[in-house]
Amino acid sequence: MDALTLVEKIATRFAVGLAPGQPVRQGDFITIRPKHVMTHDNTGAVMPKFKQLGAKGVLDPRQPVFAIDHDIQNVTPENLGKYAKIEQFAREHGIDFYPAGTGISHQVMVEQGYVVPGSMVVGSDSHSNLYGALCCLGTPVVRTDAASIWATGTTWWQVPPVARCLLRGRLRPGVVGKDVIVALCGLFNHDEVLNHAVEFAGEGVAGLTIDQRMSIANMTTEWGALAGVFPFDEALRDFLLARADYFAAGRRPGTRRPDSLGGYTRADVEGWWRGAADLRADPDAAYAIELDIDLSTIVPCVSGPNDVKTLTTLPEIEARRVAIQKAWLMSCVNARYEDLAQAATIVRGKRVAPGVEFYLAAASADVQSRAERDGHWGALVEAGAIALPPGCGTCIGLGRGTIKAGEVGISATNRNFEGRMGDRNGQVYLGSPAVVAASAIAGYICAPTRFDDARATIAVRRPHRAAGDSPDRSAAVSEGASVVAVIDGFPPVVRGRLWFMDRDNLNTDGIYAGKHTYNDKMTPAEMAAVIFENYDPDFRPHARPGDVVVGGLNFGTGSSREQAATALKHFGIPCVIAASFSETYKRNAFNNGFVVFECPELVAFLRGQPAAGPAATSRLAGEVEIDYRRSVLTLRPAGAPPPPPREFAFTPLSPVAQELVVAGGAEEVVRRRLA
Repeated sequence: MDALTLVEKIATRFAVGLAPGQPVRQGDFITIRPKHVMTHDNTGAVMPKFKQLGAKGVLDPRQPVFAIDHDIQNVTPENLGKYAKIEQFAREHGIDFYPAGTGISHQVMVEQGYVVPGSMVVGSDSHSNLYGALCCLGTPVVRTDAASIWATGTTWWQVPPVARCLLRGRLRPGVVGKDVIVALCGLFNHDEVLNHAVEFAGEGVAGLTIDQRMSIANMTTEWGALAGVFPFDEALRDFLLARADYFAAGRRPGTRRPDSLGGYTRADVEGWWRGAADLRADPDAAYAIELDIDLSTIVPCVSGPNDVKTLTTLPEIEARRVAIQKAWLMSCVNARYEDLAQAATIVRGKRVAPGVEFYLAAASADVQSRAERDGHWGALVEAGAIALPPGCGTCIGLGRGTIKAGEVGISATNRNFEGRMGDRNGQVYLGSPAVVAASAIAGYICAPTRFDDARATIAVRRPHRAAGDSPDRSAAVSEGASVVAVIDGFPPVVRGRLWFMDRDNLNTDGIYAGKHTYNDKMTPAEMAAVIFENYDPDFRPHARPGDVVVGGLNFGTGSSREQAATALKHFGIPCVIAASFSETYKRNAFNNGFVVFECPELVAFLRGQPAAGPAATSRLAGEVEIDYRRSVLTLRPAGAPPPPPREFAFTPLSPVAQELVVAGGAEEVVRRRLA
């Protein structure tokens, strides 16, 4: 058998329908049967999808896990009623359920033993990458996929290109996992790992704690990756043995079944360790790209404001004395025991600066209990931190502590997209727990330790490809362009006005604000009425049904919320074109019968055209005709006099993609399969 990466090996384990001995390769479309599928508050939105499929029951009740975490500060009768319905559904179908207050879903999945080395665990949440810290192929799926897995045990997945990230050296004192991933996002910020799975390797891995690995794996999402996987080494073995002792003591929260798959024994861990040789990439495995970073050269940095990939070192930003009004120590990336202990050490005996609100929420009740026992929680509260329940809350702009217009905040969360944590006119920086704690005390962004202003040592290696290995896209359209079969019901030609949104990494918070995500009562018309409000509030009043939207690179990055696609569909936008898409956004779009496709040459052309008026967030760029038979679009640019029309080729839409659109989405495709 040819050499395989670790990701390819795990994907092969969980693929369904392969021929004996057939390996899975990067780029393959496969059917997967994951070990578990996690849903949280969005379980309430998956349930009606599942019922609409016509399934007679959950195929394997041991596969789903429900963990409530996002809107837990909302104690309205409507929200509490939704949670009660989720718990009742779990009870009726024999599914493990963790109520509000247990903790953030990803932390619960790790703490309660659902994530183990060599497994594939998916979640209806974009930060399911976190599971990779435990040598698990953790990756996000969307709500439609979750319903399909409940009904059939399976869903579709395309194996992404695999990147190898070598971590060399050791972190200097005071530098933590959050600093590593912030540095990776800021230093490799040209889509090097966009829609890749990243395998971390090198001697530097051994010096990272499991908590630090969880921080890094979690934020590979913000880096643009679909997964971030660490190796199975002695540090992970020791972590798993400690958890096995916890399970043996019977300290297990939540509503669980006696035969739950959560948890494991010491014997299980030792068995996995004996087979660890099968959980390593082969020495000559092929990677799409290889990256290097020397951990010893990293100094604490911050991202932002309002942009994960804008990097500033602490020495540089400290010199500017950026005043803050808010600080947040919370979220699935940075609210574990190590984080709380480090922050407590910094604030002990001090007080939060006047005019600063410092919000605190543990990753789980288990983490908070341990921090309380050891005095760390008390130290933070005594310093003036405002305690919130263990959950997502402010990270997604829900509950107390959201940012207001004109305020500046420093956060230990994983995202600082414009408008995500409150008002779009507030500014949010990201940093480590140490930076957040020190800044809350000082009243401006700073670190507790002095560092020299140095640049990290990095390297990028791309594999050599012979000419012809991968087709070269060209904006030129030949006279003999091949004709693609268009299935019945799919429009062969679409015409409309073209709106250009000249922004790379336009995130789902900008397309459909987080504050609406868990309002399941919003009608299609109400959803359509709030599109792009965090990106361009002036777009919707001037747009009309039939308009086509064009974005930049990595359109739809961020949260896995499907409304960022369905709300555009409800408005009447027939398709979105971009230079590239977040893979999760693309998956949501086609799973809901909404067309998206890539045409980087069109975006490059539009960026070279002068705007007709003053610079705007969105602008009408002309009229477009999309010919799906020829896989060609014709742009009639705006202008006076109008420039001549231009043609651009795009990758043909496959019959599989067309079928999803004609059927109205993957739900109907699964429904037909069940019937």
